[in-house]
Amino acid sequence: MSGRDLSIIPSALEWLAEGRRVALATVMQTWGSAPQPVGSQLAVDGEGNFLGSVSGGCVEGEVIAEAADVLLSAKPRTLQFGVEDRTAWKAGLACGGTIRVLLEPLQRDEGGDEEGVLRQLASDIEARREVALVTELATGERRIAHAPGDLGSDLAPALAEAFQHDRSVILQRSDGEVFINVFSPTIRLIIVGAVHVAQALAQMARALGYDILIVDPRAAFATEERFGDVKILKDWPEEALAAVGLDAATAVTLLSHDAKIDDEALIAVLRSDAFYVGALGSKKTHAARVERLRAAGLAAADIARIHAPIGLDIGAQGAAEIALSIVAEIAAVHRGKGARP
Repeated sequence: MSGRDLSIIPSALEWLAEGRRVALATVMQTWGSAPQPVGSQLAVDGEGNFLGSVSGGCVEGEVIAEAADVLLSAKPRTLQFGVEDRTAWKAGLACGGTIRVLLEPLQRDEGGDEEGVLRQLASDIEARREVALVTELATGERRIAHAPGDLGSDLAPALAEAFQHDRSVILQRSDGEVFINVFSPTIRLIIVGAVHVAQALAQMARALGYDILIVDPRAAFATEERFGDVKILKDWPEEALAAVGLDAATAVTLLSHDAKIDDEALIAVLRSDAFYVGALGSKKTHAARVERLRAAGLAAADIARIHAPIGLDIGAQGAAEIALSIVAEIAAVHRGKGARP
């Protein structure tokens, strides 16, 4: 699910490679206003160092303490915590909730490597492949699944639904519970046009956990002074997009307001799997853009994918509000709420 920290598994494997003892905590179920979503993870080493979060701070201390016992026993266990109203306020919640956490030691095989299933998972995460880690809670057995057909007929429908809704789930079977933890690629936002709006948009998208890439061949616009440590490509967009690749977890915004820069990029994006395509400009500007794209041979259905004028209609004024409208529209489309009338 978008916004999750996908670095926990790779980081835990790095700790193992350094010779540390490591336990992994994963939120399996939540009730009420739980601080973190199902699938959130926390890695703990033998010295009590930790990465990630399972509760936004409410019960991390208890989980870390339990991790020390799990590392000693080398046996997984399930924990359940009730987050009281008073404690919940400290974590930024309006009311309490309950979370169920799987805490398990990460074992190394005789060759000194973490078991292959987690290394495969880390490889899939790095390659931006949608993947699920399927754990039999009674035995601790883990499997990797990339499609419903990778599991038996009893689990295939649940996995299909989990992938469709980007939602991890726990299932009750006659032989015990099964936890399907979905790892969807982090949303990647490609901003074509290093304009003033792009500066505000990059900051807001970063707060949402998006991976951000600025593309602009104009060296005076695309500078570290203006965008800090955000990755910048100073190539023409069609070249940059071809090199990066556009998958179904990619959103592209065209902000340069220059047809020489935007049009070729649009042609490439509209023929890709990118889930969001937005272009800056008035209705009149967009009408002219549509005519150019038609002349370039794009189908009407492809052109209709463009969100233009870009962003939700919030009456935005100024760069910051325009950026807010754009990032809100991207989030809405990603959650299936962004269809325009």
